[in-house]
Amino acid sequence: MNTATLTASVPMRQDAAIVGLVGLAHAASHFSHLLLPLMFPVFVNEFGLRYSELGLLMTVYFAISGLGQAGAGFLVDRKGARPVLFASMALLLLACLLAAAADGYALLVLVAATAGLANASFHPVDFTIMNQRVSPQRLGHAFSVHGLTGNLGWALAPVFFAAATRLSDWRGAYLCAAAMYGAILLLLLAHRDKLSTQSAQPKAGRQTAHDLAFMRLPVLWWCFGFFLLSTMTLAMVQSFAIPLLKALHGVPFETASMTLSAYSLCAAAGMLAGGFVTARTLHSDKVVASCMAAAAGCLLLCASAVLDATGTMAVLATTGFAIGIGGPSRDMMIKRATPAGATGRVYGMVYSGLDVGFAIAPVAFGMLMDRGLYSLTFFAAAMLMLLSALVALGVGRRIGPPAPG
Repeated sequence: MNTATLTASVPMRQDAAIVGLVGLAHAASHFSHLLLPLMFPVFVNEFGLRYSELGLLMTVYFAISGLGQAGAGFLVDRKGARPVLFASMALLLLACLLAAAADGYALLVLVAATAGLANASFHPVDFTIMNQRVSPQRLGHAFSVHGLTGNLGWALAPVFFAAATRLSDWRGAYLCAAAMYGAILLLLLAHRDKLSTQSAQPKAGRQTAHDLAFMRLPVLWWCFGFFLLSTMTLAMVQSFAIPLLKALHGVPFETASMTLSAYSLCAAAGMLAGGFVTARTLHSDKVVASCMAAAAGCLLLCASAVLDATGTMAVLATTGFAIGIGGPSRDMMIKRATPAGATGRVYGMVYSGLDVGFAIAPVAFGMLMDRGLYSLTFFAAAMLMLLSALVALGVGRRIGPPAPG
């Protein structure tokens, strides 16, 4: 009996439990993206580091995460998703313990590498579990919840670290994060029966050249370019929004952290609204381009001297909403560009643009920060976002007009 047959009559409660567990793991993954950036101002004072050095930490994180995704996918197929998920959560716990003990740059690099290795497996794990264990008729809702939980993980991290640092200190905050990951791991272990998947055996006579033929399609590299450019802006916001708000407007650490959380919450709300937008239009590329252009306009306002501290924080949060609205249409745009029978390979290649963007941006923007070019940092992020809007239109031209109905 195949998986589709097994899941056809699964009760909604069981599907909801599986999606909830996978969503919690995804939120934990996104939370880890901010383990280091949120403490950049602390590391500057504590260890005398430059922002370009701190940006390099995120390059290490996302380079290892990006390179590890392909290997993690093979490992999930061979060994199943559940043991890989448990190992990844344990690595995130270890990364937090190492961060709490950090005494200089070398150990921070080790933290970045450990957390990046852990992060590499979450998308292969999550989508394998959902595709095998969630009823086909509920998969769309499962994917929607999966995206929302990622944004909620980003939103929680600044609030968590601001509160924990205020109650203790930055080392205590990392110990609290380690305890959180330990609790999540225990919860996943307690419900491990809902996370089991079937491992696949390699097929005989597999033709590698045929499997890689999709990489010759120009439209897919345009999609890759879109993810690369738009993610570089997101990486700037996550890595440097807090020091930027402090440098430009004297915003306290806790308040700036709340702004970063508001950005992520607005992005989550935008994704909800974007689902309705996607259902009512066939021109996903134009929706994406419009949203990215609106976000670029918001960032240009932040770069200008027109806004005060409150206005800058409000507009920065609004940027997240604009980007969030375009999220579902972005995924639809990629789906339209994907050849039949190549979904896994295409999504693996295209979405690796996120890791590349996250790896490049912190160092590039960190150099601007080191030179005190704070407004220019916002301006450069806006230009990258505007360029991503143009690339989205380029994708639309190459996939042709949408099919009606």
